Amino acid sequence: MDMLENYKNYLNFLDGKLEKFFTSQKPYIFCKKGCAKCCKNAQFPYSLLEIKYLLLGFLKLDASVQEKVENNLQKVVEKKKKYRGKKFKYDCPFLIDDVCCVYDYRGIVCRTFGLMTNTEEKGLMAPFCYELGLNYSNVLNLRKKTVSTRKFKKLNVKEEPLAFNVGYKYLTNPEYENTFNIKFTDKKPLIDWFLDENK
Repeated sequence: MDMLENYKNYLNFLDGKLEKFFTSQKPYIFCKKGCAKCCKNAQFPYSLLEIKYLLLGFLKLDASVQEKVENNLQKVVEKKKKYRGKKFKYDCPFLIDDVCCVYDYRGIVCRTFGLMTNTEEKGLMAPFCYELGLNYSNVLNLRKKTVSTRKFKKLNVKEEPLAFNVGYKYLTNPEYENTFNIKFTDKKPLIDWFLDENK
């Protein structure tokens, strides 16, 4: 088995877990096709393994869609070359008309976005879209950034709002690499993989 086949096995495992997490949090999740808030104004960490898999999906696209992605990539690369700040944020170049054109091949950070996370490094974190009235906004106290007992009781649902250990660092750790016989290797913002090619 090659590395990409092993990575597919890892993604099947991960998607199975995420499906259960998202299902358990259904009363608090407002993700829908065409929302795309999570695909804009971000950095999108990607490992080399994820990029290779993403490019498999890109190669399966119609030529006209590939051309749109390439145009998007070129625009973002040009902006990045001129950028002088520390954290360059951009819209994902694979987003076409507010829909991911490589959805089945998307990266780990894209698969997990929308859930509340609990990580060693940052503790409890809500997805930023809660501030836009989306995921978990119906139970979070926006000022304190905590779950509001009053709001939860008012919803009259049995599923509690929970946070999961689905941080990118955790999901790409050596334990998973050993279990699935994969190597994530270098990790950097999505656009940097393409910036390197254009130097």
